[in-house]
Amino acid sequence: MFDKVLIANRGEIALRIQRACKELGIATVAVHSTADAEAMHVRLADESVCIGPPPASDSYLNIPRLLAACEITGADAVHPGYGFLSENARFAEILEDHNITFIGPSSEHIRIMGDKIAAKETVQQLGIPVVPGSEGGISGELEARKVAESIGYPVLVKAASGGGGRGMKVVHRSEDLLSSMASARAEAKAAFGDDTVYMEKFLTKPRHIEIQIFGDGQGNAVHLGERDCSLQRRHQKVFEEAPSPALNADSRKRIGDTVAKAIGELGYRGAGTVEFLYEDGEFYFIEMNTRLQVEHPVTEMITGIDLVLEQIRVASGSQLTISQEDVTFSGHAIECRINAENPRTFRPSPGRITYWHPPGGLGVRVDSGVYQGYSIPPYYDSLIGKLVVHGKTRNECLMRLKRALSEFVIDGIETTIPLFNELIRQPDIANGMYDIHWLEKFLSKP
Repeated sequence: MFDKVLIANRGEIALRIQRACKELGIATVAVHSTADAEAMHVRLADESVCIGPPPASDSYLNIPRLLAACEITGADAVHPGYGFLSENARFAEILEDHNITFIGPSSEHIRIMGDKIAAKETVQQLGIPVVPGSEGGISGELEARKVAESIGYPVLVKAASGGGGRGMKVVHRSEDLLSSMASARAEAKAAFGDDTVYMEKFLTKPRHIEIQIFGDGQGNAVHLGERDCSLQRRHQKVFEEAPSPALNADSRKRIGDTVAKAIGELGYRGAGTVEFLYEDGEFYFIEMNTRLQVEHPVTEMITGIDLVLEQIRVASGSQLTISQEDVTFSGHAIECRINAENPRTFRPSPGRITYWHPPGGLGVRVDSGVYQGYSIPPYYDSLIGKLVVHGKTRNECLMRLKRALSEFVIDGIETTIPLFNELIRQPDIANGMYDIHWLEKFLSKP
């Protein structure tokens, strides 16, 4: 086991990792920008190191400064959390070169799954179903038209190195194909430095279903069920639940077993999420995230498995201690992402929290790194906390969520809590009848 783990992140996820380390008896190092000097994860860490000014490029994304922090403190492992450098293959390689363990998958697997085309080819070879589309990157007009006609409109043009909806265009008519491809290429080049795009069939009313997997890098792998992340705004998840109200036991077992078998054959190490679009009873692979997900607590709530603790154990060389038969599911869990944003315009709302009263009670969990009097800096993601509730049934879970939201008080800034108070009162949400387009349509209503 490791002696000291440096947490290369900030906010609620840094605090989440810190808690798991402490339960394992591992010392922690918090790194922070000057803007985060008063952050909770910094206050509670065994050691802290300032790594630069507020811009992420000068601090949380600055590999030389992170490496120097490891050497100064003697950290023998780094946990990247999510975002920032969590899926940066070069960062993982540099740590390995300096005999520092990257708590995550191998740099090879990060690189393969970070390239959407290579990822699709890899999982297809492993028996995972994919969305019909181009075999690889599209090179010219003739090929683009041929692929689009073969799979049928509407089609989706996507950046090979993309994420978060950037470099992604829906094309409904053949006359719009070339202009949409040019726009997607330009976006991809600006955002990722790579203008390669590929094409997939655009599904009209799919759900976003993701399978949580875990492997030990030694051929052993399990799945921990699915999460339904269909409530999204601009391809950003807002509300997640597990299990999905759209799946039955047979479909859940079928896709879970398929993915776990493939991940075992791949020799994957650590936590990962295989994401699908689901429509008319069929699953279509879209990407794999080679890291911990923001929404991992809903899986923890229904399985009782601490994913961060398991990440640390496996990274230290231990085999999985659980088999698929050991994984059991209990009840239902829902997560709401509480952002410092206007609940309608989603304009960021940084500032000082003048009052903070999180909800409590049975089955209620709040993951957050903020506190009363804390000033939210304007430089980073607006997520300030995650409200996660658990109940024996989905209905009980929804009622508990409604109660918890009514108790959650945050003053001094705007938050998305009022949006969730609206959402849980909608019949479609109560009945689980929503797809990935539902929230955008709801928000467009006057």
